[in-house]
Amino acid sequence: MFLFRPAATADGVANDNSTMFAVKFKATEKTIFNKALAEYIASSYAEPPEVYRDDLRVLDELREAATAALDGNPNVLKRNIRYYGQLAFILSKFPADVGISFTWYNSFTSDTEVSCQDLYFERASVLFNIGAAYSQLGCREGHSDMDSLNRAFNYFQQAAGTFGYLQRKIVGECRTQLTTDMSAYMLTALENLMLCQAQECVWHRSALSRMKDANIARIATHVAELYEQAMQSASQGSLAGTIPNGWVDHLKVKGLYFRAEAQQRKSMSCLASSQYGEEVARLQAAQEYCNQISELVSYDQRWSKLLRAAVLEMVKSQAELVGSNRTRAEHDNDVIYLDPVPAISSLPDISPYKLAESKTPEIIENPGKFLGGEELGPPLFKGLVPFVIHQAASLYEDRKDQLVSKDLITALDELTADCESVLNSLNMPHALEAIKKPIGLPPNILVGADEIRSDGGYIGIKRLLDSAIVSNTRANELLDAAEKALYDEAQEDQRVQQRVPKGGRQAKRIESAELTNKFRAEIAKYRDVINRARESDATIKAQVDMWSQFFSLLGSPRDEIERQVPSTTANPITDPHHSQIVGRLQQYMDEITLMKRERAKSTEKLKRVANEDDITPALNEEMQRLAALSATPILQFELHQFEDLFAQKLDKYMTWRKYIDEEREAQLELLDSIREANQAFLVARSNHPLLQQREKALSNLETAVKRYREASFNLHDGA
Repeated sequence: MFLFRPAATADGVANDNSTMFAVKFKATEKTIFNKALAEYIASSYAEPPEVYRDDLRVLDELREAATAALDGNPNVLKRNIRYYGQLAFILSKFPADVGISFTWYNSFTSDTEVSCQDLYFERASVLFNIGAAYSQLGCREGHSDMDSLNRAFNYFQQAAGTFGYLQRKIVGECRTQLTTDMSAYMLTALENLMLCQAQECVWHRSALSRMKDANIARIATHVAELYEQAMQSASQGSLAGTIPNGWVDHLKVKGLYFRAEAQQRKSMSCLASSQYGEEVARLQAAQEYCNQISELVSYDQRWSKLLRAAVLEMVKSQAELVGSNRTRAEHDNDVIYLDPVPAISSLPDISPYKLAESKTPEIIENPGKFLGGEELGPPLFKGLVPFVIHQAASLYEDRKDQLVSKDLITALDELTADCESVLNSLNMPHALEAIKKPIGLPPNILVGADEIRSDGGYIGIKRLLDSAIVSNTRANELLDAAEKALYDEAQEDQRVQQRVPKGGRQAKRIESAELTNKFRAEIAKYRDVINRARESDATIKAQVDMWSQFFSLLGSPRDEIERQVPSTTANPITDPHHSQIVGRLQQYMDEITLMKRERAKSTEKLKRVANEDDITPALNEEMQRLAALSATPILQFELHQFEDLFAQKLDKYMTWRKYIDEEREAQLELLDSIREANQAFLVARSNHPLLQQREKALSNLETAVKRYREASFNLHDGA
């Protein structure tokens, strides 16, 4: 008899008249792509989203069509495949967490849902429904003719391949916790179930075409093996709350049924080849399997309630057929043939005949091959650069910034800082300026003095400092007042809470501490800011007090500053040897100045080169080259594919490393020459006290200018 009957309910699950199972569709909530994708295109691609208005509309229509009316017909399958193919393509254009939330329910327990912003999760859920659609189409096929059985066989194989592909390739990319219907155990169980039903279609075909009984027995053996595997995977403890009631029982009974069927068919082959003793043994083995089913159903009433009526009917018919054949075979053998009956345990195994296999549809594995065709339509957002190109450009910018800013420019700045440190330790160039200009002030001090004078000098910066201290004090008082108000309010609240009329009921009130907790946290935050500002003001005040004499002097007219700086005009240095030493030292200082000036230009040039270094055109060319080698427009680029391009583009900065090494060597040599010349210079001027006093005065004034600028900046920044 045929075990597979073409019937399915409106929700897509095979009804009680079927002996096979279809998988229910996952339900979802309505989701709109348009707004989020338009905002992302505008912000990340810097393109007007209006250009992609039609693509945005079509994508929303595809999702609506794929998820709105779900039932087991070919149009639902086509709509879901079309949406799945476009999802696979746009994942190369947008990040998975583009800002759209998707909600999907568990296929088997609709009260369980997952909501997340993950395009990979959306794709996986749609693919699950594609597998469910294949399973439902298989169950809807008629099974009284070969064409229907062939279609059902293909549908179940494709369902198995889809669930297997989902488990092996797709769910691992999801970035959220999935519902249990998409766990590895559940998807394995569904793949095995679909394989069982595909192999069962082969068994139906073999019976319908009147294949040799020995071959039908081999086909039935593999059906039994697959049902046993499916039962094992469906019995995992983690699926206890997910697997539908009756499924595991169904799989167990079907496994036993096909074990009996294999022995029954093998007995018929033995009868045809006059192996009467083995015929009896095979029927005895078949009877044992039938008895196991009977014991399960009669022992536990749950089995008879959970198993479908069609399944109960088929096992009953099988038991009657096996029992009748066994009675006939034993009688004939005892009376006529007298052939020895071997023990069941000694019977040769029936080798399985495997025909069903998981077959993932090519349009699922490689949807890119079908984009632009009738099945999937033209690819949406084709003009957008793939998201991985933006990632690659960002990665290159990070590496370039690390190389240029953190390594090269930092090395150049450190060279200059080292040079300044050495010159400052030698009191250069102040010592030379004191000799070259025995009267007057250097330009840098004159400029600094003009700045200080325009700011009000010492009085001006003192006024700024006093204003900052007053502001700090006032802010502190305001916080004290706010704190006291909260304290008073808490005390009043406590008194009200304790004031309960005699025999009365206390009103339910939220405690003051709970209501004002936010305000107390704000006060603590501002208190910390004020304390840090007070510490900063104290540091600035100490600096202003230390340099107040110089700030006052620098705020004076130029002639007053010049009178306060010692002059060597009354006692000039006339020693020719000394002049030669000064000339050599001045030459070295001029070389240092030129070196620092050229280094600054080189640094600016390096920054300009880095700012103009845009890798995007090269990335687009590389993408086009790789696309030309690909057989599909869905380009699954990985960042490592651009490593050679990164290395090639960054290689031009390696010449700067050589330049830095040359600069370092030249600077060390020049600073050594300055140290040597400075030693001779110190000896030559050791007997000229006015010169040393002038050097010291100029050095103090230059330092005072720096300290004034620091204090002024910090006070204005704090204000």
